[in-house]
Amino acid sequence: MKDNQPRTIYLKDYKVPDYLIDHTELTFDLDPQATLVKSRLKVRRNPAADPGDSGLPALWLDGVDLELLSVSINGKLLPAQRYQEMTGGLLLAVETPEFELEVQNRIAPESNTSLEGLYLSNGMYCTQCEAEGFRKITFYPDRPDVMSIFTTTIVAPASYPVLLSNGNKIDSGTTQDGRLRVTWEDPFAKPAYLFALVAGDLQYVEDTFTTSSGREVKLQLFTEARNIRKCEHAMVSLKHAMRWDEEVYGREYDLDIFMIVAVDHFNMGAMENKGLNIFNSACVLASPETATDAAFQRIESIVAHEYFHNWSGNRVTCRDWFQLSLKEGFTVFRDAEFSADMNSRAVKRIEDVTVLRTAQFAEDGGPMSHPVRPDSYMEISNFYTLTVYEKGAEVVRMIHTILGPEAFRRGSDLYFERHDGCAVTCEDFVVAMEDANDADLKQFRRWYSQAGTPVLDVEDRYDEDKGEYTLKIRQHTPDTPGQKDKLPLCIPVTTALLGADGKELPLNQAGATETTLLLTEACQEFVFGNIKERPLPSLLRGFSAPVKLRYDYRDHQLQFLMRHDSDEFNRWDAGQRLALNALAALQVQFRAGEALRTPDALIAGYASVLGNGALDPALVAKMLALPSAQELAEQEGEIHAAAIIAAREFVRNAIADALKPEFLARYRQLDQRTPYSAEAADIARRSLKNTCLAYLCATMDDDALDLARSQLARGENMTDSASALGALVEFGPVEDAEQHLESFYQQWQQDTQVVETWFGLQSTSASYGTLERVQQLLGHSAFELTNPNKVRAVIGGFAMRNFKQFHKEDGSGYEFLSDQVIALDKLNPQIAARLVTPLTRWKKYAASDAGLIKSALQRIAECGSLSRDLFEVVSKSLSE
Repeated sequence: MKDNQPRTIYLKDYKVPDYLIDHTELTFDLDPQATLVKSRLKVRRNPAADPGDSGLPALWLDGVDLELLSVSINGKLLPAQRYQEMTGGLLLAVETPEFELEVQNRIAPESNTSLEGLYLSNGMYCTQCEAEGFRKITFYPDRPDVMSIFTTTIVAPASYPVLLSNGNKIDSGTTQDGRLRVTWEDPFAKPAYLFALVAGDLQYVEDTFTTSSGREVKLQLFTEARNIRKCEHAMVSLKHAMRWDEEVYGREYDLDIFMIVAVDHFNMGAMENKGLNIFNSACVLASPETATDAAFQRIESIVAHEYFHNWSGNRVTCRDWFQLSLKEGFTVFRDAEFSADMNSRAVKRIEDVTVLRTAQFAEDGGPMSHPVRPDSYMEISNFYTLTVYEKGAEVVRMIHTILGPEAFRRGSDLYFERHDGCAVTCEDFVVAMEDANDADLKQFRRWYSQAGTPVLDVEDRYDEDKGEYTLKIRQHTPDTPGQKDKLPLCIPVTTALLGADGKELPLNQAGATETTLLLTEACQEFVFGNIKERPLPSLLRGFSAPVKLRYDYRDHQLQFLMRHDSDEFNRWDAGQRLALNALAALQVQFRAGEALRTPDALIAGYASVLGNGALDPALVAKMLALPSAQELAEQEGEIHAAAIIAAREFVRNAIADALKPEFLARYRQLDQRTPYSAEAADIARRSLKNTCLAYLCATMDDDALDLARSQLARGENMTDSASALGALVEFGPVEDAEQHLESFYQQWQQDTQVVETWFGLQSTSASYGTLERVQQLLGHSAFELTNPNKVRAVIGGFAMRNFKQFHKEDGSGYEFLSDQVIALDKLNPQIAARLVTPLTRWKKYAASDAGLIKSALQRIAECGSLSRDLFEVVSKSLSE
């Protein structure tokens, strides 16, 4: 690893900026290798800064990979002794508390493979400035607490007819040499990370939205001509999100125009730049022929998420990057509630909790574990994590649960009113909730500063003579790197009690059948009176807190909850617990060399679910899905990859064989030839149909595989086509799979998003996606190592979602990943640092695998100079 280690930045060292920028005027003269950037800044001394006793401090401007041309103050060119160009920026001597600074520099967008700052995607100029990309555009105080009014002028050749930036267009024309010129002004002060610029030969679709106050807002979605037909769903989703935000949060859009641009090369899903959202193409473009139901729903969610940021992120932004969850956690919660209202609330909750249990809990238990509000970082890009986003959203959800919907709305209203136009902290958000409701959330704030996943151990007892039922709950949070001896948290545990008939028992005189227990101590008892029979508890309903729950449910009790619990999340969760019990027992049998025994209780539970026609088909599909190998790994104290693989495949095959007639009957019932619709009911039907198809094909029966071939041949929508092709790739003969894959590619090779789906179906297949196959995909003409979506589809799909092939006993999968991470680090450090994740938890694996994984990680550490992004992850993983 490189000797010059990156500097660690600490929250405790935060200081307000010495200078503020009241107005930022930018001019771009675009050229692929020599874009000229001029910035004119109105600078003034920050009255809140430490006045010091030695005159005016120097002004620091961040800047990376910039060619400095000139520096002027108040129209006069500065002599060299007045400024110093240093690694990471520019230091200027200051003589007056207010002045106008002008800097000129050059950049090379075409050479910018990091996809931060200004770069090219398929010939289109675009930007990504969060978190610290603006410093790759020009010298500037690139921190979120420096907020400025931006005016941006873009000059480009006529071959770039669309020139976009933040705010409202205020001027346009041509220069004397025939180049196009457009000026945009954003009337709302914003930090540099929200700056955006797009220039290209683009087409757009247009619509309007009338706000609750009667203003008409123009909506435009820009993309390359080949994708223009894929914009309708995103536009509809945007209008739904705008209306929902008005109705639920009272937030009205504030500009005359809202624009979205689709970009193929993008490190993230999307970016909420004020008035000009830039999206990864995969997260905004969709048509029934080319996008799956999951893609349609993901687009709806991401469009809403970025739009909601207009208030929870833009109008009120974060003071520093340690407060990232202030905007992201709150907005993830908002987009989750929106998606729940648009679709199935239970299924949305199940999907979100699955991510938490599979990936975020693993993050909490790994070397990169950190609080929702981190204490330190080396590279901020590494803290765009599931902890900040998903666990941050769960923290907001708990406040919503504790206070209730109406009180939460009062708190959010006060938060937006009090801090509009400001850069604030997570503490400010919680205080607004307290002040609006005369509430005390002081203990609750520990969720922001304490890392790790809490564990709840629950015991119960029933006193028949007194008619009293008691729940005893203990909480503890395991040690994490840098944090030991955790304090008790404030944890809402939503609970109901079920009687022998499956109905909920009344818990008080008013007849309420559900209550939220507030756990605030290391151990507490909660007593329920007037309980006429020994109940079965339904605990942590709706997953009311991001914790691990331990209660000694027997298999027959879990089957009972699967049949009777009115909380659909807990109904699903009972099935997951039943499956986890069966899979844990099978892993023990496998490691002992015993014959694996059929899990009859699980099969009976699945049969009852499959035969229940009253349940939402989308919920049934989720209940029939086994826990992933990754989730099974998270459940184990020591991971034995081979045992997990063997147990899961055995259970899947046992269920498929035992319930084959039921799966076939349900498949035929649901296989309706109707026009495609992305409505929730139709998505639910296809979800269960294709779940049944996968189980049928797992039997490797020729008739079942013929069903998949027929469904693929019909090609009525991408959901059914991709599901059928996936089943054939996973369970069909290799020669058959290759033929279908080739035909599919020939049909869709001109569509980037479908090709990414095609890549992913192969790289994630437990049977077909071998290392040799993945290496072939890297050499495919459609693969680009500089395209994050394709890297995620092939390399990420193999390493993160192909548990069986990645964990081959010879360690070849680990070595392959280390090679790819090393190569990517030189092109795109953000992607490299995210892809290395499967190697970071090497200590949790059995010794034989752990040694091989650690060796792969050490190869990366010893390869030479690493980026800050990758250095931080690798060094922490090896030193844990």
